[in-house]
Parts: sequence; structure tokens; C-alpha cells
Amino acid sequence: MTYSESAALRALKNIKDPLSDGDIISAGRLSDLTFKDGVLQAILQIDPDHASAYQEVQSRVETTLKAIDGVSTARVILSAHKAAPNIKTRSSSGRAVRPHQARRPEGYQGDAHVKTIIAVSSAKGGVGKSTIAVNLSVALARSGHKVGLLDADIHGPSLPLLMGLSGQRAGTHKREGRMLITPLEAHGIKAMSIGFLTKDDGPIVWRGPMVQGAISRMLWDVDWGELDYLIIDMPPGTGDPQLGLAQDIKPKGAIIVSTPQDLALIDAKKGVQMFEKVHIPILGLVENMSVFICPTCESAHSIFGQGGGQQEAKQMDLPFLGAAPLMIDIRQSGDQGTPIAATDHEAASIFSDMATRLLKQMA
Repeated sequence: MTYSESAALRALKNIKDPLSDGDIISAGRLSDLTFKDGVLQAILQIDPDHASAYQEVQSRVETTLKAIDGVSTARVILSAHKAAPNIKTRSSSGRAVRPHQARRPEGYQGDAHVKTIIAVSSAKGGVGKSTIAVNLSVALARSGHKVGLLDADIHGPSLPLLMGLSGQRAGTHKREGRMLITPLEAHGIKAMSIGFLTKDDGPIVWRGPMVQGAISRMLWDVDWGELDYLIIDMPPGTGDPQLGLAQDIKPKGAIIVSTPQDLALIDAKKGVQMFEKVHIPILGLVENMSVFICPTCESAHSIFGQGGGQQEAKQMDLPFLGAAPLMIDIRQSGDQGTPIAATDHEAASIFSDMATRLLKQMA
């Protein structure tokens, strides 16, 4: 089998840090992890005064990494210095590129007690990805799980409106010596968005690396507490920012959102391929705006085509998590800040069924 960085990181989370209550990942010890030609090298940053305490850890890490699929040799280096980033200044075509990878800060990590991270993604904007992410998160919470939602769309954050949190600002508090951001809470979930950190509704004019760094920090510098699931509402697209985010966040899996029309499904395939490149499994495909429900006569109209998402999921051998209609009640509930999944509306069952299928897929 091929090497998976996410599998390596999950394995390392089982190794206790001798100087803290958590593991070596949450303690910020791992400063670099590189894989090439079967050789996996890890650099652990430590205080030289406590080097003896990490001799056994070094051995455990090496044994753990050797057991990862695709790894023939594992090297573990204890260092008192940060590893220099692997900066690639030119692509294979000769085009200038900029390094993307964000680095975890020292000390306590805000996501230290998050069990599972799931990315909700669309390769095309305008397919209702955020609506799906919000309602799916609320449905998971209503089924008894501890859930968080991170709005990773820096340029077009919609979580504040959809969650009824517009105009609110996140505060900070200190935990284990670090100043962390306190997430807001609504409808049974913890939520964070760039919209809670900016002073007005003006556009965020940032380039790719700044966007990726901001999202990574919202993951690590927000005190998420104990969560069963953290849903990441990814920015639309499949370019360098999205690919970089997938590599930095390393979710357990991804959900692809598309409409039934051919144009959107073509882009959905690109999204699947993007996650495959970084060895992140696809947990399923969601078809949004599957049919238009007339608010007057309640008849269904297949404006964007019929069953395209389900057919595409079958062709790509992906789980189909369900379809959500283009319904005025879903739109109005989002605009009013109360996701329909948080209500007793009959459409709430659409998202509770999606949540059930997702949980079965991860079981």
C-alpha cells in the first residue's frame, strides 16, 4: 500500500509526550515530517535540558513510523531548532510558486482533543456547500455527538449568517500558558469563522499563503475542547490554496458537494482527484439542489438535471450520502440564522439521514 501522511500523524498521536498531559503532536513536538523513496524522517523539537526524557520517545516514534504502509526506513531526529521549511520556488513547468505549509505553534494545541476532522468541499462555487456543511454539522450534534464547525472560506465566510451569529466577535482566554480563541456556540455546535475576527463586512484581500496560514491558525489556536467531529467548510476550488489546506489540516476524510448538472459534476471529479493526490479518502458525495420544490404547488422540477450526483457517485465508486432539494424553506431558514436541521421541519430529516449514512461510512 502507498504511504499516507495522515495515517502517520494519527499513529504518532498515540505516543505520549513525557513533559505534558497530551501526545507529542498536541504538545507541538513534531516540527517536520518528510517522506521520499520509502524513507520517512521525523524531526522532534525538544528542550536540550530534557533530552534524556525523549530517548525512549525517539525509539517509539521510529518503531511506529516503520509500521506505516509504504515506509521501508524511518529516521527520528531530536532537535532544539526548528526544521527549515522545504521551499519549492519553481514548479515542474518552471512557473514560480510560493511555499504553502503552515507550522504549528509551540505549546498546547487547540485541536488536541478533536477526534475526527472531516472536510466538506466543492470544486465549484455556488453549489450550496456551506448550507450542506452547516446542516450536516447540526444534524450530527442532534444525534448526540460533540461537533465543531470551522468556516475555511476566508474570502466569502457564510457561517455567521447561517448560524445566526452575524456581528458577533470571538474572545480569547488562556489555556496551559497559551492565549487561545474562544469559539462561539449556536444550535449545539462550536463555530469559528474569519467573520468572528474581523471588524467589518469588507472583503478580505489576502493571497494564498496568508489564507492557508489563517485557516490553520483557526484550527490550532481555537480552543475547540473535546469534539467527536470537527467539520471544515473548505473554500471552493481545487487550486494551490485548497490543496495546501488539505495537506496542512489532514482530515480523516472528505465529503464532496455537487449539483446534478454536468458542469458541476465535472468539477466534482476534480475535487475527488485533489483529495486522492494527498491520500485523503472520500467519505461520500452529496447532491444539492437535486430538485426544485415549488412553494405554491409543492411539485418537483429537475432544473439542474435528475439523479446526476447519485449516478456519478456510482461511476466513481463513491458512497452516496444523499440529496437535498432546492427548497425555499431551507434557504429562508439559513438566511434567518436557524439551520433547518435544527428545527422540526420535515426537511430536517434529509440531513439527519445524511448524518446517519456518514456515521455508518466511518464505522
